[in-house]
Amino acid sequence: MKKIIVVVVIVVMLVSFSACKKKEREVEKPVIYLYSEVEMDARVELECEGDIICTYPKYGNGWNVKVYPDGRLLNYADRKMYSSLFWEGVTDIEFDMSKGFVVSGDATASFLDEKLETLGLNREERNEFIVYWLPKMQENAYNFITFQTDVYTDYAKLKVDPEPDSMIRVFMAYKPLRENKKITEQKLETPERKGFTVVEWGGCEVN
Repeated sequence: MKKIIVVVVIVVMLVSFSACKKKEREVEKPVIYLYSEVEMDARVELECEGDIICTYPKYGNGWNVKVYPDGRLLNYADRKMYSSLFWEGVTDIEFDMSKGFVVSGDATASFLDEKLETLGLNREERNEFIVYWLPKMQENAYNFITFQTDVYTDYAKLKVDPEPDSMIRVFMAYKPLRENKKITEQKLETPERKGFTVVEWGGCEVN
């Protein structure tokens, strides 16, 4: 009887562990750009629900940088120049998949270029986004794509000092599909870019 109980407990633990692992998602390649019309110092802090698994440059307890008008960043911790701040994390949050777009794999690049421009990303930012995500998406028959707003910003809180005049945070959640399906189309708004501007983009595959 004791052996049966032990086996049952082990099975339950394995099933529970498996369920937890299935919920865990990697938040991939969020990169943060800072733009200022004049040279200025800024501090960037990130607080997310989950684990931060990688940063570049090293995050420590925050990034302290000098922002140049051309977008370059001098990281004070190592005195090196960067084009952006990078991080990745792991989370078990549930994304809002109730609205979005279903796009064929071979139309993904043009779709992303159009929608990312609507969401406020400039040509260089859109290019870097597409170069990273397209290889993961173009071979799928279809992709169900949504752009998360409150769900993502509630999960990953970004604090920048001094406070930006504009903050644009674009996060894509997508799911590969074998066939087309009907979905309520998501309405997107174009933010204003002015003054000291912070831009972030990232994404996640939802299984």
